[in-house]
Amino acid sequence: MLQLQLKRPLAFFDLETTGVNVASDRIVEISILKAMPDGSQQIKTLKINPRIPIPIESSLVHGIYDDDVKNAPTFKQVAPEIIDFLGDADLAGYNSNRFDIPILMEEFLRVKAIFDIDNRHFVDVQNVFHQMEQRTLKAAYKFYCGKDIVNAHSAEADIKATYEVLLAQIAKYEGVNFEDKKGNITQPIVNNVEALHTFTSLNKPVDFAGRMVFNDNNVEVFNFGKHKGKPVTTVFEEEPSYYAWMMNGDFPLYTKNRLEKLWQKFKEQKLATKPIAPSPQKESPLPQSPLPEAPKPESPKPIARKAESTKPESPKPIAPKPEAINNDMLQMLANKFKKG
Repeated sequence: MLQLQLKRPLAFFDLETTGVNVASDRIVEISILKAMPDGSQQIKTLKINPRIPIPIESSLVHGIYDDDVKNAPTFKQVAPEIIDFLGDADLAGYNSNRFDIPILMEEFLRVKAIFDIDNRHFVDVQNVFHQMEQRTLKAAYKFYCGKDIVNAHSAEADIKATYEVLLAQIAKYEGVNFEDKKGNITQPIVNNVEALHTFTSLNKPVDFAGRMVFNDNNVEVFNFGKHKGKPVTTVFEEEPSYYAWMMNGDFPLYTKNRLEKLWQKFKEQKLATKPIAPSPQKESPLPQSPLPEAPKPESPKPIARKAESTKPESPKPIAPKPEAINNDMLQMLANKFKKG
């Protein structure tokens, strides 16, 4: 069997859920096949209590009922185990870019578990298949591997089949020409995860749910509603309330997470390009004239005034009241001024 050429592990995973709504449904089972660079494989399968009822329609598809998971751990309890098992692996699956990865990221964000996917590659086996043959997993397994899936719609059986299908796809299409919608002819199927990531990322989504995508110029644009095809930053500029509407609306948490990052980037760029008001400049001193200046007319000197003391004036001494004049005093005065 062909061995994948890997620089780091590639984790194939499949989810069974309560439904297909990315924002509101929950995982009831996860199975991960971790293909290692040395050719070995590791498999982990966990049943999860979704803490909401499983609709009978979903149970009839994957065979998991409420009683099967009532004693199972919640996603919050198994999140650290899943993150540890995935490690730095790239991610792969069947329809994983549109469903499994968005659902998984919703669950991580819901319990505030940190799982960074920014530097990982994603290989969606369904996108290889749909672009080359356009069939279902069951048909793909039959077409590429010549076998029928035993116990189809169980997570482990499906993910093993998905792994085998990708190996068969690489063996079948390596070196085969592919013509895209613009008439460009390439040979995109190679034994390289980065190349497969590029080929299977059909819409170049920003948020996996496809509410925002990259256009041909690698610019983030809205992919739904009245602003479909319009750059996100243009909408922020023209209708900033659209951001608030989406953040408060019934959109997946990961969509809101990406929208928030774009909003913060937009605000930082606005702040960086905002013109800075010039600070008032001090007047430069006039250069001295080499010629003596004409004497200026003297201003009239102000009349000097005695500074008023701020100290309170001391009370003046009160003169003693003169004694009553009598004859003896008159005689004494006459004797003093009498001429000799």
